[in-house]
Amino acid sequence: MAGSGDIPRLIGMVHLGPLPGSSRYDDDLDNLIEDAVTDAERLEAAGFDGLMIENFGDAPFFADDVPKVTIAAMTRVVSDIAAAVNIPFGVNVLRNDALGALAVAAATDAAFVRVNVLSGEMATDQGTIRGRAAEVARMRRSIAPDTRILADVFVKHATPPPGLTLDQAVADTAERAGADAIVISGSATGKAPTLPTIRKARAAAAGVPIVIGSGATPASAGKLLDIADSLIVGTSIKERKATTNPVSARAATAFVRAARKGKR
Repeated sequence: MAGSGDIPRLIGMVHLGPLPGSSRYDDDLDNLIEDAVTDAERLEAAGFDGLMIENFGDAPFFADDVPKVTIAAMTRVVSDIAAAVNIPFGVNVLRNDALGALAVAAATDAAFVRVNVLSGEMATDQGTIRGRAAEVARMRRSIAPDTRILADVFVKHATPPPGLTLDQAVADTAERAGADAIVISGSATGKAPTLPTIRKARAAAAGVPIVIGSGATPASAGKLLDIADSLIVGTSIKERKATTNPVSARAATAFVRAARKGKR
C-alpha cells in the first residue's frame, strides 16, 4: 500500500523500552534491542510498509534536547532494526528533539523523522515547547537531505496557545516551516482525532500529505484513509491493546487486512 510521495501508508510503531540514561533503564540493552527488532519484524510480516521508532519508555521526557547517551543508544537500536527489516523507517526522539532525530536518521538512513512541535509553541507537561523549524531545515539540508519531516500540529498531550486555530497552525507548518507531511492526533496516546478535525487539516494543508498520528483501529482504518494519506499505528496492535506491550502479530495482521479492505 503506497502512501503519498515517500511516506508509507501504514506505519507501525516500535515503542522502545527505557534506554540507557533513563530513570527506568534496567541495564539490559541487548534485551531491549531484541524486543524492538522482534516488534519490527512482526510489523513487516503483518504487511505494514513502514515503521516509526521512538523512545517511548524514557518518560519523563526532556523537552527538546535529550542527553547524548539517548542519541547514541537510539542510533544503535535503530541500526539493528534497519539490518533486520526491508521497509522504510522513521525516528521520533521524545519529547521534541528534532535535531537529535535528524542525527539518528543521518546515521541510520532513516526515511523520515517525526517532530512533535516544528512550528509555533505548545504547552506540555515538559513546559512550553517551541518549534525550531529554521534549525531543523538547515540541519536536514546539511546531514540528511532525503529525510522527510512529519510534523505534528496540535500534538497530543499538549495545549495550543490561546487564539491559534488548527487551520492557521496547519498552514504555517506546511507552508512556512518546511514540513513534508502534517500529523494529526487525538488528545492523548491511543486517542483518535475526529473526522471533522482531519477534514479541516486536509483543507488547510494545501496538498501536503496528512498522517493520522494516534487512535487508528481496524474498525476506523478505512474511514481514516478516505481522508488521510497515512496512518501511524501503535496501541491497537499491541498485546491486550496496551501501548507498552509487544506488538501482537495477530492484531497487526488483522489491522493491515482491515485497512486494505476499507481503502482500495
